[in-house]
Amino acid sequence: MSAKRSPKALSSPEEKETTTRLLSNGFKACVISKSSEQPCVAVPLPPPEDTSSTVSSSSLADVENLRGNWGRQLDFFLSCVGYAVGLGNIWRFPYLCYQSGGGAFLVPYLLFLVVCGMPLFFLEMSFGQFASLGPITVWKICPLFKGLGYGMVIISGIVCIYYNVIIAWTLYYIYHSYSVAWSTCDNWWNTADCIKQKPADFASQNTSLLNNSSPSNFGPLGNSSLADITIRTMSNATRRTSSEEFWLYNVLHQSSGIDELGEIQWPLALTLFIAWFVVFLCLLKGIKSSGKVVYVSATFPYVVLVCLLIRGVTLPGAWNGIVFYLSPRWELLLSFKVWGDAATQIFYSVGAAWGAVLTMASYNKFSHNVYRDAMLIPIINCATSIFAGFVVFSIIGFMAYETGNRIEDVVSEGPGLAFVVYPEAVSRLPLSPLWAFLFFIMLFAIGLDSQVITLFAIICM
Repeated sequence: MSAKRSPKALSSPEEKETTTRLLSNGFKACVISKSSEQPCVAVPLPPPEDTSSTVSSSSLADVENLRGNWGRQLDFFLSCVGYAVGLGNIWRFPYLCYQSGGGAFLVPYLLFLVVCGMPLFFLEMSFGQFASLGPITVWKICPLFKGLGYGMVIISGIVCIYYNVIIAWTLYYIYHSYSVAWSTCDNWWNTADCIKQKPADFASQNTSLLNNSSPSNFGPLGNSSLADITIRTMSNATRRTSSEEFWLYNVLHQSSGIDELGEIQWPLALTLFIAWFVVFLCLLKGIKSSGKVVYVSATFPYVVLVCLLIRGVTLPGAWNGIVFYLSPRWELLLSFKVWGDAATQIFYSVGAAWGAVLTMASYNKFSHNVYRDAMLIPIINCATSIFAGFVVFSIIGFMAYETGNRIEDVVSEGPGLAFVVYPEAVSRLPLSPLWAFLFFIMLFAIGLDSQVITLFAIICM
């Protein structure tokens, strides 16, 4: 009589081989023994869970909630426009365009915009949006390049120091706009060399004097030689206008040399404090407060520019200035300096690689259309520069007409254009306090945008 096998023996690995087969369409076969006569039953499986996408979405949501986002896409867009459109668009580009070939300068300028400006702007913006980090911490992706982040912050810090001084100057001019204090020569800061008359009047007087050069016509100067009179007459060309003396001796308090430090100018110190306080208020709640300020500060300058252009083109001599601004001098395109100036202006104007664009983009949602903004903002920036040139040169043409000088003798670069030439021209207009106020409040708004965003990049490093 043979012994019966126990159930345990039947289930041993040596005598029973179990198999698990994965069938198609998400079915799994039951575990069976090859010796079993029970048919295999296909059991449906639940659909696989995409854990990778679930974790990724939740992680992005956590990061965005922790860091915060722009309230609206328009907040980010206007902030970028306000940052890119700075004071250089008003006082540097028009002079650079005139000096570097007029309309011909637009060829290298627009070329570098497409080849360099837009790609760099897109690269920095997409990098910041992807990483959602500041200009230093973003280089965790490659610590070898962390020094680039420190360089961005250092450059932005240096710019913030001097940029707010310019904003303080605009506040000082806004205060004096009600009386247009730079229009006369009878103020405490004026010197004996201040010009009350038009330079054209001096030219006509000098010509008349030399044409009647007999001793009897010199009156009290009859004992003077013709050479002495000619020297004194020619010295009129070096005399300063009232607006220039206001700038040098009231605003800057220019000293005799670098060895004379001078004293603290308390009016300017007060306006500088006000400028820093306004910047502090704009950044008080981060992007929530700065994103609302730009609705006024980024759009108001365009309203003023349009008003100034309409007023400018109605003035005598304005079209001469505009034609002078756009007249192409193609031979200058053969100069390497012209191409270098165009590239420099693009890099300086769009503000790429300073860390501010990266910082602003880091507050975007991950799915934001960064490509659209990276294309539109540099175009708006360059269009603003060209448009500002029409405004500036219409006034310069009027100034040249009023003074009887050539346009190239009137035009100036940098702060001299904004704080000497333009105020002098505005002082000759009807309702000059209104136009002076609008011009300097526009400069204040343009400078404030750039200052706020640049300082914000330092804070969020």
